[in-house]
Amino acid sequence: MLKKFLQAFRPPQHGHLPDPDAELALGALMVRVAQADRDYKLEEISLIDRILARLYQHNAIEAAKVRATCEKLHAAAPDTDTFGKLIRETTDLQERLAALDALWEVVLADGNSDEGEMKIVEEARIAMGLSFKDSQEAHERVQTRLEQK
Repeated sequence: MLKKFLQAFRPPQHGHLPDPDAELALGALMVRVAQADRDYKLEEISLIDRILARLYQHNAIEAAKVRATCEKLHAAAPDTDTFGKLIRETTDLQERLAALDALWEVVLADGNSDEGEMKIVEEARIAMGLSFKDSQEAHERVQTRLEQK
């Protein structure tokens, strides 16, 4: 009985999490960016679902399930650069640039660029083997798309 009582105060165990692939790594990075300001909004959750659906051809339910897994990976996660390196090692340049666009999309979703969000994107950019210029161009592309909406 004491054991059950003490377990109630322990943080939940994450159970068996899948080994991340590029999709789960990107999803976990997007979750990490969205949570960096400690205000994980429904709009950001929905945006992550839409990005996962767009990039990986998921329907809404599949994308939400992937995002939920990504949230768990983020919570139990390795460093940002570990996810970035996984993306670099398993995808081509165009996919890495699309991943960088996705991260900027999450950063700019609420109209504010939090310092913590920017730091995560910068760490991910370096780990993905992309240049500062790539990041500037991704930022501009996303900003232009958002202004056109």
